[in-house]
Amino acid sequence: MSGATHDADGSAEPARAADGEAVAAERCAAHGATGPALASHPNVSVRLGALPVDRALPLRGRRLVGAWCFLDRFGPLAFDAGRPMDVAPHPHIGLQTVTWLLEGEVRHADSLGAEALARPGTVNVMTAGRGIAHAEWTPTPGAGRLHGVQLWVALPEAQRHVAPDFQHVDEAPTLALRGGRARVFSGALAGVASPARHHTPLVGAEVEVDPGARGLELPLEPAHEHAVLVLAGDVALDGHPLAAGHLHYLGLGRAGGCLASAAGARLLLVGGAPFDESVLMWWNFVARTPEEIALARADWTEGRRFGDVPRYPGPRLEAPPLHRLARPRPAS
Repeated sequence: MSGATHDADGSAEPARAADGEAVAAERCAAHGATGPALASHPNVSVRLGALPVDRALPLRGRRLVGAWCFLDRFGPLAFDAGRPMDVAPHPHIGLQTVTWLLEGEVRHADSLGAEALARPGTVNVMTAGRGIAHAEWTPTPGAGRLHGVQLWVALPEAQRHVAPDFQHVDEAPTLALRGGRARVFSGALAGVASPARHHTPLVGAEVEVDPGARGLELPLEPAHEHAVLVLAGDVALDGHPLAAGHLHYLGLGRAGGCLASAAGARLLLVGGAPFDESVLMWWNFVARTPEEIALARADWTEGRRFGDVPRYPGPRLEAPPLHRLARPRPAS
């Protein structure tokens, strides 16, 4: 896979900067859904130290859902010592990171001087824009449990070079549903909107389905595409059981879906207006050209653009070689 990008159908094409240097980035583009669907894509499970991670985006069969271009689910994990999450300072461009926890705590610090503690119900949204560095780790002593998701939103062309920014929302708003509820951490769902600022129409929400619920109507925006990921419990959508460990893509044109659960469930809903731009992803960068990636890597390596994260007690991450496919680390 070195020296090539991989488009939405898994084929490869060379990705080279103007000077001929190969950049092993992944190309992410929309699949062009035209109507409702129910397609299940197995997550990729990896383990980084003590931290189990399921990657749900990007996958070979599904690169984007709206502007959402990256989705990692970490945990659930119980621990009594150490730092199961410990991601040293590293750079980002061209994206927003969104951190949402179901259990535990995660400390954020960045090169703007912002610092925040994420807990269940709060949401951290970091806009990288033209460049930012940050770190995330589990505090010690901490809650002893960790379960959550981190997502990335690709910034559109008009906003991808904006000044970096960080937002901490103390409490995501709740949409009451018959048979459950939804915590809207990004965008809007049925008129309930997160205060976090985004640059494309989207939704990110944790949906709780009560035990024994048989007809929870989940409202959806028909002009958007959506996907769901089961976080806990058992759940069926319109009579179709949804397997854990899969991203379930729902397509376009759905005004809603009927959820049912015997024992209760929690699931992640993501969606948004189809993103009509193709992006290149390499390490922690979302760009458009190999040249942008090569320049961002050089700036990080040579101490330009991104700044330092003095609140992190340790050295920063080193950038991988450009010719090596460098997928993002969890919670990065």
